Amino acid sequence: MAEVVEFRVPAGSHQTLLVWGLEPEPGLERSLFSAFSKFGPLYSVRAHRNAAVARPGYYAIIKFYSAGDARRAQRACNGQRLFQESPLKVCVCTKQKGFQQQVLALTSNKCQELANHYLGFNGWSSRIITLQNVSGFDGENEELGETLQKRSVKYLCAVEVTLPHHGVRTRGVALGKADVENSRDPLEFVTASRRAQKVAVGKALSCAFQKILLIILENGKVAVEYNPTQEELTDSLTEEELKGLVQV
Repeated sequence: MAEVVEFRVPAGSHQTLLVWGLEPEPGLERSLFSAFSKFGPLYSVRAHRNAAVARPGYYAIIKFYSAGDARRAQRACNGQRLFQESPLKVCVCTKQKGFQQQVLALTSNKCQELANHYLGFNGWSSRIITLQNVSGFDGENEELGETLQKRSVKYLCAVEVTLPHHGVRTRGVALGKADVENSRDPLEFVTASRRAQKVAVGKALSCAFQKILLIILENGKVAVEYNPTQEELTDSLTEEELKGLVQV
């Protein structure tokens, strides 16, 4: 069977492993990451101390992007010692009834990691189409008879992601904002502008990746589907039209 992997934070219980029977050791999360990442890309590894009523030690929550990778890791690692003297216990988490977790977009760094794993470093590319300064005053507040103006720097960015081997091209548009802590210091505007630009580019890149679905086939090969969102209009515009839309 094929499996769909999205550029979103994995929220399904079938993608999550519970590991317990962990012995305290320096770098425990690094050891877990090294052992379980062999089965597929990981979103997160979190180790926690056991409750006071339980035996001393730790347990961990490991999130995979792929449910298939999580199952393979569970079968291979359950009952194995791996990096410690006593065997680990590993199970796939069960779904909690009445609890629905919000599905969140991946950060741009996580999107790039996932794309590199499944598509290869040469399997995709991105470019900034436009990055516009749309700064303005947020508002004015009066205090002690003086008008105080809180200044912020805002940038609007459009990014294009291309998957040449699959004939897919998507675009993302996002706004980045950073507050200016000291409006009297010119360097503060430069620093805030850099922060706002970085946020805008990262959000736009993440937005573009949200429209891509990775189809993981049984033979390990990867197919790609274009999954348009409400921002599909940005993908159909010419580059000049998109620049004009961002400027407006």
